Amino acid sequence: MSIQENYSHIKKQLPENVQLVAVSKTHPVSAIREVYDMGQRIFGENKVQELMEKSPLLPKDIQWHLIGHLQTNKVKYIAGFIDTIQSVDSEKLLSEINKEAGKHNRKIKVLLQVKIAREVSKSGLEVTEVLELFQKYMDGGFPNIEITGLMGMATFTDNENQVRNEFLKLKAVFDELDQLKKLSTLSMGMSDDFPVAIECGANSVRVGSAIFGRRDY
Repeated sequence: MSIQENYSHIKKQLPENVQLVAVSKTHPVSAIREVYDMGQRIFGENKVQELMEKSPLLPKDIQWHLIGHLQTNKVKYIAGFIDTIQSVDSEKLLSEINKEAGKHNRKIKVLLQVKIAREVSKSGLEVTEVLELFQKYMDGGFPNIEITGLMGMATFTDNENQVRNEFLKLKAVFDELDQLKKLSTLSMGMSDDFPVAIECGANSVRVGSAIFGRRDY
C-alpha cells in the first residue's frame, strides 16, 4: 500500500479521542508532506539533528514531538520550536529543558518516560523516580515546563499478556498522578502494539513503520 493508504488504514483504527503521532524518523521530507497533506499535524522524530534539518523545510503548523533519547547538551537546539518532548528520563534533563525554555520565554510540554519494559536497552524513569519528580514539579520546581503526561515502551515480544501488563502498569501510574494534577496524555503503543495500548488506556500512539514503511537504519 502507499503511504496515503497506510495512513488512512491507521486512522480508521483509532478512536476519536486517541492522538496519532506519525513517527517520521529516517523518512524524507517528501513522505512527511504526503501525510501532512492528508491532515496530519503531529510528527515524531528520534534525533535532534534530523529534526533540525527537516523542520525548516516543512509547514510551521506542524507540532513536532521528540520521542527519542535526548542528551542535555542538545536541548538548546530545539527549545525554540519543539511542541512536546516525550522522552524525559532524568531530573537533569528536565532541569535543562526548564532552563532553555525560559530563555525562549515559553513553556515546553513534556512527558515523563517510565521504564515498563523488561529489556535492559529500554530507558526511562523508575516509578519511584517519577513520583518524586512529579512532586518537585507540583511544588513549582520547573516553572517553564508543563508535564502533560507519561510515555512508555513495552517489551518487544510476541507475548501479548506481557505487553498488556506493562501497559496497565503505566496506566496505573498515570491514574495516580492524574489525581494530583489533571494530565492529558498517556503515550504508549507503536506500530506493532498500539491496539493493545489503546485497550489499556492510551490516548496517544506513536506509529511510524505502519504508515511510512520500514527503513534500514
